[in-house]
Amino acid sequence: MTDTEIEGPGRHRNGDVLAESATKRDDVFDETYKEKEGPKPSMRIVWKNIILMTLLHIGAVYGISLVPSAHVLTWAWSVFCFLTSALGVTAGAHRLWSHRSYKASLPLRIFLATANSMAFQNDIFEWARDHRVHHKFSETDADPHNAVRGFFFAHIGWLLVRKHPDVIEKGKKLELSDLKADKVVMFQRKYYKMSVVLMCFSIPMFVPWCLWGESLWLGYFVPGLLRYTLVLNATWLVNSAAHMWGNRPYDTNINPRENKFVTLSAIGEGFHNYHHTFPYDYASSEFGCKLNLTTCFIDLMCFLGLAKDRKRVSPEIVLARAQRTGDGSTRNRSG
Repeated sequence: MTDTEIEGPGRHRNGDVLAESATKRDDVFDETYKEKEGPKPSMRIVWKNIILMTLLHIGAVYGISLVPSAHVLTWAWSVFCFLTSALGVTAGAHRLWSHRSYKASLPLRIFLATANSMAFQNDIFEWARDHRVHHKFSETDADPHNAVRGFFFAHIGWLLVRKHPDVIEKGKKLELSDLKADKVVMFQRKYYKMSVVLMCFSIPMFVPWCLWGESLWLGYFVPGLLRYTLVLNATWLVNSAAHMWGNRPYDTNINPRENKFVTLSAIGEGFHNYHHTFPYDYASSEFGCKLNLTTCFIDLMCFLGLAKDRKRVSPEIVLARAQRTGDGSTRNRSG
């Protein structure tokens, strides 16, 4: 059972009800934004990022070749590190800090911030800021990973070039006092590089070496680089594939889709048409825990008393929206 069914006075596109008015939320699409007329600014390539991303993926491919020779406990440890770092993004940076869809206790916030450092996808403050800009200006020049610019750009290309000026401009105008007031978020931001070295690379590498005698070489490439690269690409697929392929049972006026492959790889983040229609729903899906490990984790934390105040859209609002703006496809599957 969730804690709050959303039926407040605010409204979303096409008249849907929000928990708060759109003027008070930075994750609701802003229809007043207009892209600037005239030629687009030239693309400025960041060669350092291209080199690092290329080396990372070469290392991951090499890591795949080492998997057969890894100890079975190293396989299990790699899966554990994958799930932990993924939750740092999905349950942490995304659903907790970007959308404020539930409240977490201090111990849970510390765990999620630590897991987020293991994911190494920018610190929580920067991740949440950019994600709010993504929702507020989705698929426009102000969207950091604008899917209109193609699969490659939305997936990884946006990290290989300088941000569009509108992304920077709109990001500076967001009201981020909730993030600035969270001591866990600001502590992680202050010590982010140190935490990444420890959580993303050192611990995944040294634990197998210390506990069951795995080689440091294999520990670095399998639970380290390979696991890290898989988490990155699982997250990026939400920005790319889930904006291009799948059905749109809730709103055909937006491009995000329900994509089963992304749902499985990103532990519940592939119900993307629902999520962009109702971004404040903690489950990020109409169907709760179904194919949604992140929602199961949040529910478990609530059961243990470590989280509370989960926001949920009422079934009546979901049904009404699907009937009004959906594509008529079956809603009980994810693509």
